[in-house]
Amino acid sequence: MRKRIWALPLFLLLLSLAGCDLSGSKVLDRRVTLKRRDKIPYGTMIAYDGLSYLFPNATISYSEKSPSSLQSGEGKKACIIIVTSMDPSPSDINAILDFVGEGNHVFISARRFGDSLLHTLGVKASHGLPVYGDPDSLQLSIHHPVTGDSLSFAYPGDSYDGWINSFDPQYTTVLGRDHFGRPDFVRFNYKGGGSLYLHFAPLAFSNFFLLHKNNRAYYEDALSYLPQTIQEVVWDGYFVYGGRPKGFSALGYILSIKALAWAFWLVLGLFAFIYLFESKRRQRPIPLIQALQNTSLDFVRTIGRLYFQRRDNHNLAVKMVTHFQDQVRTRYNLVATALDDDFVARLSYKTGYQRESLSRLVGYMRELPSKAYVPDAELMDFHSQLEAFYKIV
Repeated sequence: MRKRIWALPLFLLLLSLAGCDLSGSKVLDRRVTLKRRDKIPYGTMIAYDGLSYLFPNATISYSEKSPSSLQSGEGKKACIIIVTSMDPSPSDINAILDFVGEGNHVFISARRFGDSLLHTLGVKASHGLPVYGDPDSLQLSIHHPVTGDSLSFAYPGDSYDGWINSFDPQYTTVLGRDHFGRPDFVRFNYKGGGSLYLHFAPLAFSNFFLLHKNNRAYYEDALSYLPQTIQEVVWDGYFVYGGRPKGFSALGYILSIKALAWAFWLVLGLFAFIYLFESKRRQRPIPLIQALQNTSLDFVRTIGRLYFQRRDNHNLAVKMVTHFQDQVRTRYNLVATALDDDFVARLSYKTGYQRESLSRLVGYMRELPSKAYVPDAELMDFHSQLEAFYKIV
């Protein structure tokens, strides 16, 4: 008994030790979220919190609304968008360009941009494939906004960047390059005083990059190209998932993450397994329930056979009329006392039975009291008309 008591705690202890990392080494969280409140290596909490230092005279705000909601107001604004990928719709592109045309500024950092936006700006770009092994490091340079000197920065994390292949030098100013010398940071100036910045290395604004050595200077130089006279800086979260109202899918997001995808398919497989085996074991045959029979109609038919056998046709016909009047009163709330044309019209409307056939049937009922004798053929015809009425209604 004592051995059994100690067996369970010992088993739980061994299980907990097996789940521990005995080597003591830390594993880098390589999730790329670029969210302003994420403290993980590839979040952007440091970049967001540093806005108040770079723009001490401006109001810092956060928005998840579409670009169509961007308005100039009284003072000039700057909108900062840092995402992994940005593929805005034509309406979003027009809203961004209108916002910049009014003298405002938009700073966008993403690894990949949509073809519509690049085509509008006259730019052709490429991006490398993400590496899922060891970090491949990121090296880039930027021109100092005051002196114009080229300053280089690097860190041992993921690169996750893109670059520009071709552009129109008449409208485009190169502000930074990658370690191959390819442009990865450019500016487009507009007549109204506004400007649009495209940056192709979003991890340069991640917590990991900014905390490595003196890389914070890259962040300060890049955002120092924005005028210090702006009165509001908006950190945009609308394009975190590529613009959620346009193409965001919860299932697609789950399947895009390897761990969540495995969990989703595992749960789906377990449900399928339970359904295949448990449903067969617990299924019971469904008993057949017979429909209720109209016993009153069977009773009338039985009584009718007795009258028919006695050859009392007239009395039997009267009983059939009485049963007809009772059925009409019970089912359709019509009192069949007059048996006139108005009664025929109302009964035909409620039952949908042909008015001509119903008029012939009711007409015979009106003539029945004046008859002294009812032949067999006439009684059978009257019975057939009643049966036809009962089957339809």
